[in-house]
Amino acid sequence: MKCYRGGTRANDGIGLHVKAGEVVGLLGHNGAGKTTLINQVAGLAVPTSGTIRVDGCDPVAEPARVRRMVSVMPQAHAPLAGVTPRQAIRTMARIRGMNKRAAVARTEELIDALDLSEWADTTGERLSGGIRRLTAYGMAAADPGRVAMLDEPTNDVDPVRRRLLWEQIRELADRGCAVLLVTHNVIEAERSVDRIIVMDSGKVLAEGTAAQLRSRAVGELRLELTAATTDGLPDLPSDIPAAGPPLRSSRRLAVPLDSDAASAALAWAQQLRKAGDIDEFALVPVGLEDVYLQLVGGDAAPGTEEGEQGEPLAA
Repeated sequence: MKCYRGGTRANDGIGLHVKAGEVVGLLGHNGAGKTTLINQVAGLAVPTSGTIRVDGCDPVAEPARVRRMVSVMPQAHAPLAGVTPRQAIRTMARIRGMNKRAAVARTEELIDALDLSEWADTTGERLSGGIRRLTAYGMAAADPGRVAMLDEPTNDVDPVRRRLLWEQIRELADRGCAVLLVTHNVIEAERSVDRIIVMDSGKVLAEGTAAQLRSRAVGELRLELTAATTDGLPDLPSDIPAAGPPLRSSRRLAVPLDSDAASAALAWAQQLRKAGDIDEFALVPVGLEDVYLQLVGGDAAPGTEEGEQGEPLAA
């Protein structure tokens, strides 16, 4: 547990285990306690109660030893003023204990793998946010130790290099590293991590593989409607049974459905679009995002980054 002044509990009775070779994703709203958890594991924040072990070592009793065994990619951009990506990664490798030759080789390996060659010798002031983010990953991955903790690693990274970054994260695990990763991108987590932990208000709400969490979803499908104006959307007709409560915003409505209600729901949506009451609609399989919103109490119709929601069954 981590309790701050005033009684705020950033972490409250959390229990989790990350094995060597495993990528575990932490999902949760801002303020859910994810970054605080990482800081405690790294020995940067002292827990109010409870125990933490990193390969059998206590970060409170042996902080220096634990910091040699873990690497952290913080949420904030790395301080790269006057420093190039090549210099930053190589320097971190040396600080972590690599000899000069090994540090140079590992730096070049990461620059090539993340497609950073074009900016490898550009100082930080001239780098985009995405390149700074990839550099920060390179610094953490240069010599990651036993545990790599990555706080929102894909933020600001373009789609092509984001895929390269996920490949490198998987390679860390394949090398025997335990990877604990914070992300807000539900779709990426669903595709790329081995196990997912959903947190809210400092507590673990659910844990499991993506398939295990999806099995908790209400309904098999989700009908999504987008209104033509801000006047709102009609409720689902009473003769079309919803599988659970809808999620509604000013212009969007998402209703969970069982498969036997799909035909009637599609016919209703087609009528609304023909009448000009909605701009578009889609019927999609439920996914991890639906489970996440159900768990944390989402107050708006779901949406994903860069349109990666899957192909609609009808539109």
